[in-house]
Amino acid sequence: MDEVEYDITKARQKKTKVGSFRINPDGTQERRKVPLAQSEAFLTDLLDTVCERMNHYQLEEDPVTKKKTFKRYAPRKGDKIYKEYKKFYFYSDAYRPLKFACESIIEEYEDEILSLIAQEAHSLADKLCSEESGICGTSANHTEL
Repeated sequence: MDEVEYDITKARQKKTKVGSFRINPDGTQERRKVPLAQSEAFLTDLLDTVCERMNHYQLEEDPVTKKKTFKRYAPRKGDKIYKEYKKFYFYSDAYRPLKFACESIIEEYEDEILSLIAQEAHSLADKLCSEESGICGTSANHTEL
């Protein structure tokens, strides 16, 4: 959900035109600008592609509690080291279970996720896990699946 929340936060700063392309008899079109984060096309595309980025995460184990969580290790586009990072190729099958879990959650809870986004909820993972689905345990900093 961190990936969804990151993209939503970026998209809230942008606007897009929505409405009908049909021209009314008086020659006008019913189009208006809305935040990109509320655009159905943007949200559909986001939920369709977000799980592809699960290879930017790695499984880490807390040395004290032995609790395992996925943490993002890859820089985001726009970070200072992003250009250097993109020169390297990383591949591992280790992220496949995370990608599968992501796809399963998106498929099962798509309506709830879209509802939380429409409410402009922050901490999507926490709200989805505790209020909407109850599928996660939480630690202080990370949500586990």
